[in-house]
Amino acid sequence: MAAITASMVNDLRQKTGCGMMECKKALTEANGDVDEAIKVLREKGLAVAAKKASRIAAEGVVDIMVADDKKSAAMIEVNAETDFVAKNATFLEFVQNILKTILATRPANVEELLTKQYVDTDMTVEAKLKDMVFTIGENMNIRRFVIVDGVVGTYIHGKGSTGVIVTYEADDAVVNNDGFAEFAKNIALQVAGAPSPVLYLNKESVPEKDLEEEKSIILAQLSNDPKNANKPAQILEKMVAGKLGKFYEKSCLLEQEYVKEDKMSVSQYVENTAKALGGSIKVTGYYMYEKGEGLEKREDDFAAEIEKLVKG
Repeated sequence: MAAITASMVNDLRQKTGCGMMECKKALTEANGDVDEAIKVLREKGLAVAAKKASRIAAEGVVDIMVADDKKSAAMIEVNAETDFVAKNATFLEFVQNILKTILATRPANVEELLTKQYVDTDMTVEAKLKDMVFTIGENMNIRRFVIVDGVVGTYIHGKGSTGVIVTYEADDAVVNNDGFAEFAKNIALQVAGAPSPVLYLNKESVPEKDLEEEKSIILAQLSNDPKNANKPAQILEKMVAGKLGKFYEKSCLLEQEYVKEDKMSVSQYVENTAKALGGSIKVTGYYMYEKGEGLEKREDDFAAEIEKLVKG
């Protein structure tokens, strides 16, 4: 039996990212052969990944990649268990390579994406994901992605906490103007950073159901105010119509106040930019991902964790 030294264990740990005890056990099983130990660890990796699949992965990152020809973009959310891993260079490179795979193969959904060949390897995306789970030691999940074609502007907020893609119709002369890229990013920033959440593109895109619900809420608020007790129904209806304007300004992207300049709506900013660039611009839609949105969050008891480590 070959002697297993600390330097051998550390070397295997550096190569695989696995824990010290896992590396020592693998080297012992492989009789000190590092390559064989790596194989042992990888063979056990699928089982390890399966065990970790039940653990909560609500951290992670949202990332965006624009195609080289600037005619499409992809946005993805990949989750991990801890924020620490989400900042890991290997994890971030993994996310970027998935985006390259998405733009190259254009899968219809996550299930199809997992079957695609991971860029510059002979592995599938699913196999690479399992390999990452084993190597880094946390559960990971490719939650969602979107491919957007056409003229786009993008923005990533908070090192991947929020991602936005905004779509446009614009003249070629405008799109090719140096000022358009900054404008497009500013609109995407508006979606991510507006004081009120952007729920709709414009007034026309508000579903009738949502509009009627908002009207009923406003009417109930007015009716419950003692000051309005003696006001006739037609007056209350006019008051409702007036308050709907505030609803649009709060909820519709193009009606919102532009975050970078007071007393200017986003639609006015779009119009002013189109004039300045000598063409036409129309904002046609937007996509926004917020990291961990709607997912159960992990709650760590750090004191208990430290005590467990100390006691071994």
